[in-house]
Amino acid sequence: MTLVELFTDYIVNRKDLRDYVQERKTRNERGEFNDTKLITAQENLDKLKKEDLKTYEQMYMILDKIMKADRGHYVEYSINFTKAILKMYRGHSTPEDVCKEYAKELTHRYNDA
Repeated sequence: MTLVELFTDYIVNRKDLRDYVQERKTRNERGEFNDTKLITAQENLDKLKKEDLKTYEQMYMILDKIMKADRGHYVEYSINFTKAILKMYRGHSTPEDVCKEYAKELTHRYNDA
């Protein structure tokens, strides 16, 4: 399993990203995010699940729909999900705002340049 496949497995199956941080240290591959960002993403997920379960579930529902629609950019799905999670609790955006913005991924065409 490649690192990106492992990362996707952790995201899709709601596994703790802190464990992923430790697991990837055993590999000689670079990931998309550094350890600090991954831990922050996990902390945001934990906080979202505790404080706003509806938005938490909605984020994963959107991810599931994106994965099922599979427009040929499988590598980007878990990365884009994580980028959205990292936006939560930062600045003036609410989790609901971030979720609405992330939902736009459902209509993204992923046109190759």
